[in-house]
Amino acid sequence: MLHTLCNVESGRLSRVEAEEEFTVDQLAAKVGMTVRNVRAYAGRGLIPPPRLVGRTGYYGPDHVARLTLVQELLGKGYTLAAVERMMSELPDGAMALGVFQTLVNPWTPSEPEELDELQLAEAAGIPHDPAIIAKLVELGIAERMDNGHLRIPNPDLLRTGLEVIKLGVPLDAIFILLPKLFAQADAVAKTYVELFRSTVWRQFADAGLPAEGWPEIQRTLENIIPLAGQALVAAFREAMAREIEVVAYEELGLDPNTLPSTG
Repeated sequence: MLHTLCNVESGRLSRVEAEEEFTVDQLAAKVGMTVRNVRAYAGRGLIPPPRLVGRTGYYGPDHVARLTLVQELLGKGYTLAAVERMMSELPDGAMALGVFQTLVNPWTPSEPEELDELQLAEAAGIPHDPAIIAKLVELGIAERMDNGHLRIPNPDLLRTGLEVIKLGVPLDAIFILLPKLFAQADAVAKTYVELFRSTVWRQFADAGLPAEGWPEIQRTLENIIPLAGQALVAAFREAMAREIEVVAYEELGLDPNTLPSTG
């Protein structure tokens, strides 16, 4: 889907009329770049040429959106060469850029956090152990930084794990659980994405990717994640309650089949 989106012909999208235009200095200030970087990115084709009035170039919403996206992609670790390839395939139009940003920016409930290894051990209530830190890095829970600190991409996930440790669940058991949890989360995510792809996106693509349809596509992408999360939590609560009852009956030597049906 992303490949198809990125290869939409520019002619299919109407350029957004600029309600506000900027000189190169104003553009650099708006996106938080130096003028030198703006010009360097322009020279590499990452933004289209400005609208010229005499010898002065004026930049609009597409330029702001593209430069913002360039910063985000570089911040995520993409090389400049990779960003160039992606941006070269990106169609014109602020709305298409918005959809692309939605696709490349995974929804996360909180901003990444930074802490050192001792702070992490203290938060978990366990002695500092380099092997544990290495395992967290291996699982993607933490990332090593040049200053020796750890970057936590998803602090909510880490905090949940720390709370489970405080309940008395051994750390080794959590390390065994996490890959299974990630795999199951991936499977659920693929189910919802395929649902979007085979319905809303397919109808939009079959209609020729009309410019007026981009806002609805972006709204769907932005809303499907929290809605999917709500449905997943509701289903999980019911399944978890049922599973706890089954295990409780088994541990007490009772027949789980005597449980009342929840369905």
